[in-house]
Amino acid sequence: MRIAVCDDDETAVSFLRELIESYPKQGFCVDGYSSGEELLGAGCIYDMIFLDIDMKGIDGIETARRIRAHDRKVKIVYVTSYKEYAGRAFSVHAFGYLLKPVKQEKVWKQVEDAMLWQEEEAPEVKQVEFTTAEGLVRLSVDAIYYFEYQNRRIFIKTKDAIHEMRGKISDIAGRMAQYGFSVPHKSFVVNLYHVKNIRGYEILMMNGEWIPLSQKQAVQFKEKLSLYLADKMR
Repeated sequence: MRIAVCDDDETAVSFLRELIESYPKQGFCVDGYSSGEELLGAGCIYDMIFLDIDMKGIDGIETARRIRAHDRKVKIVYVTSYKEYAGRAFSVHAFGYLLKPVKQEKVWKQVEDAMLWQEEEAPEVKQVEFTTAEGLVRLSVDAIYYFEYQNRRIFIKTKDAIHEMRGKISDIAGRMAQYGFSVPHKSFVVNLYHVKNIRGYEILMMNGEWIPLSQKQAVQFKEKLSLYLADKMR
């Protein structure tokens, strides 16, 4: 799951991120935001958001309303000091409601419940096969971050490993386009699902890596990313 924490108290953000990242059954990469404006402006798709209600600027309720306008699936857990906000929270279909100071076991329970819901909602996992240096490898499409062509080899970067194979990067681009992959640079084919942000002529991936974006490919790549995100949000 991709998780975000949004609170105008930086200490609260750091504390909650640590609690989520310490979940023992699975590791998570958690993004932190200090305002509703910052969260909305990031343009990222998350599976779960821990959201404070009483924030400066756009409060948590309005932030959730704006998120719900394009994303009905994200699980929003409100974290607040006030019990009286509970009714307003459920008006935007909150997944959960935690009172500050939050406790580790309650945060973990919310994460565990969200994972169970996600498993029930998840469509059939798409898999692809590649003949690599170690033999035939079957990979989940969502597990692949990108393909890189280097020294006459193609390297497949996944969540858990790097696989090496022969071939043309153009053939990979054509094969993987149907799964939401696009070409930002002549040496890369990127999974749009794992794109976090674009800054100038660089692409920030969800695993923290930066991928080059060529000037020649920039307009087309950004258009494909926008269409992909719009489709996911629907």
